[in-house]
Amino acid sequence: MSRIGRKPIAVPAGVDVKIDGSTVTVKGPKGTLSRTFHPLMSIALENNELTVTRPSDEKLHKSLHGLTRTLLANMVHGVTEEFKKELEINGVGYRAAKQGKQLVMNLGYSHQVFMSDTDDITIDVPAPNKIIIHGPDKQKVGQFAAEVREKRPPEPYKGKGIKYIDEVIIRKEGKAGKGKK
Repeated sequence: MSRIGRKPIAVPAGVDVKIDGSTVTVKGPKGTLSRTFHPLMSIALENNELTVTRPSDEKLHKSLHGLTRTLLANMVHGVTEEFKKELEINGVGYRAAKQGKQLVMNLGYSHQVFMSDTDDITIDVPAPNKIIIHGPDKQKVGQFAAEVREKRPPEPYKGKGIKYIDEVIIRKEGKAGKGKK
């Protein structure tokens, strides 16, 4: 058995789970998420615990078992606590601000870069060099954070650009001058 796949998922109070065939809808205080899983995986809700079982030990079933359980666990976690990505902006004159529902960034281009938040993603800018993206869907939060970072990825010489808070940028040495003989 898959170690991850056989672990039950505890459903906290205030979270409503509906299973309709292979479609699971999880509703909680932070939002509602719905996803259709592979029809071979059977999902059951018993005693406020979600369990995932597989039909056989075939390679496909084994790989889907852990995946299905992890996706379900992320859905339950997302509607209770939300997922969060923090980004940091480094560079002289580089900054971000929030105007209504739009994120406005000055990133050294001749123009400002605008990105608007969606219904299920919220953007906070607590400081001019810090961006916090949060929402219930882990995939959407990560994708949006990657799109923001893509606007000006960090460069290896001075470290200027947008990076994740926990990201380590491997710095390069600049040009080496001609040595004396």
